[in-house]
Formats: sequence, structure tokens, C-alpha cells
Amino acid sequence: MNAPAVNVPAPKAAPAPRGNRTRSGPSFDLSVWAAQRRHAVESALARWVACPDTRPAPAGLGEAMRYAVLDGGKRLRPLLVLAACEAVDGSQEAALRAACALELIHAYSLVHDDMPCMDNDVLRRGKPTVHVRFGQAQALLAGDALQALAFELLTPDDASVSPGTQALMCRMLAQAAGFRGMAGGQAIDLASVGKPLTSAQLHEMHRLKTGALLQVSVLMGAACGNPGRAAQLALSDYGAAIGLAFQVVDDVLDVVADSGTLGKTAGKDAAQDKPTFVSLMGLRDSQNYAQELLSQALASLRADGLQNTAALRALADMLVNRGF
Repeated sequence: MNAPAVNVPAPKAAPAPRGNRTRSGPSFDLSVWAAQRRHAVESALARWVACPDTRPAPAGLGEAMRYAVLDGGKRLRPLLVLAACEAVDGSQEAALRAACALELIHAYSLVHDDMPCMDNDVLRRGKPTVHVRFGQAQALLAGDALQALAFELLTPDDASVSPGTQALMCRMLAQAAGFRGMAGGQAIDLASVGKPLTSAQLHEMHRLKTGALLQVSVLMGAACGNPGRAAQLALSDYGAAIGLAFQVVDDVLDVVADSGTLGKTAGKDAAQDKPTFVSLMGLRDSQNYAQELLSQALASLRADGLQNTAALRALADMLVNRGF
């Protein structure tokens, strides 16, 4: 499976429109940087995910897979991979594969989470969920196929990614997606409906369910280079902080935003009596906590060995302040 050509130009330093500047600095335009990299990711996903011309899947499965992945989503996890890779001057070819693999794992998890046996949701990314559009059996198979394809992308049969990097990234992604990460957190979430959780229990649930995949996005990007120990630890701390901050903000937006803005059903957590940071801390304290986590994330990027952190800083700022 040959990799598509990667053409990710350096971010332009043109002045950003008003309201689009970030704490990363006045000369960094996140919208330009992100648009360039999203284009590279979208092109690769369109080619790699059950392309009817080159990689067809049987019995309509490819259509369901592509529906779940393409033409939707902010691609936050791929952007984190690519930003971390730039921070350590790593391989863009390896990073693009890692970025797409992360997005496939994320997409598969959404397909399964939305099903009636889990969260039973009918809206995702502003359109009907996969099981509503294709039926439950096809949705289940599409999620399974996307998960498998993620690991296929990380193990190309050419020389674009070294065997050692392939093995390392496969292990990192498997741990973050499995019972030590996302799947384990989802199990806790389902078992906690209608039950009060302590702060420690809520943090552990979201460290696994949401934070693990965001943190590993940063770490897999770093694995595409050769960072020193201090840089690795700094990026790990950054990923942990933004992973938790993302969930705190998600809980806040579930209360204050509408379904059209979110692209998914608003108010779902309260309706299902799920424990959230807002239910535990209150709305204002949750918003303040998100800002504290942002400060922690930005502070971690001052470590030696990180060459270009502008994108990581801007992404953290955007992630925490979205919708506020």
C-alpha cells in the first residue's frame, strides 16, 4: 500500500483575521496552518478508506466506512499528531499515517458509541448516525473494519516508516484504544449512569475514555521524530492536560450549546443522568478548571528539545476556548 504524496507547506505568517489570533503568538495563523494539514489528511483518508476505485469493500461496507469518516469532524487528533511531529522535526510521511490511523480509531469509536446498545444517539457531525443510515449490523461491521484499517495504515509494506516506529506506534495506539484507555473508560461510563462519582473517579473515567486518545495523538506525533527525554515528558504532560480539558469543555458545551452548534444531540448527558464535570463542580468552576488545564498544557511546552510549538499552543487554546 503506497502512501499518497505528502505536500504540507510551512504555515504562512500572514496576519490573522480579528478573533483568530491565539496565545501562540500574533504571527501564527491557526486557520491557515490547520486548513493545509486537514487537506493532506482528507486526501489520504479519501484514498485509504475503502476507495471504490482502488480499495473497494464488499456488500456496501465501504460506503458505511466512508460515511463514518469522510466529510465531517474537526480532525483534532490528526492535527495534534502533525503539530507534535513538527515540534520534534519528525517524519511527515509517518505522521500522516499516524494522523489517519488516529482518526479511524476515533471514527470507529463514535460509530459504536452511537448505537442503541451504548449511547443510542441519532445525530453525529450534523448528520444521521451510521446505524440510523445503514442499520445496526452494518454499523457494527464498519466500526470493526475501521479499527483494523487503522493498524494497517501504521504498517506499510514500503520503507516510508521504519519497522521500529511501526511497532512502537501500533503498541501505543492499541493501549490507548483498549481496556487501558478508551474502551475501559467507556465501560466505566456505562456502569456509572445514575451513580454519583467522586472527583477522582470522574477524572479517571475521562482520562481513559477521552484523554488517552488525545494524549497518544501527541505522543505518536513525537514518535515520528527522535525527541529527547525532556521533550517526551513535556509532550506527555501537554497531551494529558489537553485531553482532560477537552472533556471538561465538552461537558460545559453539552449544557450551554445547542445541537446545531455541537453537531450532536445537546443536553444528552443530563437526560441520561451521566456524571459530568458540570454536575460535580458546577458550570462556572468547570469553565475555570478548563482554563487552569490550558495553562498547564502551555507551561509544559517550555521544555528543552521542542523546536516549534506554535501549532500545539494554538490548538490547545482553540480546544479550550471553542464555543466560549
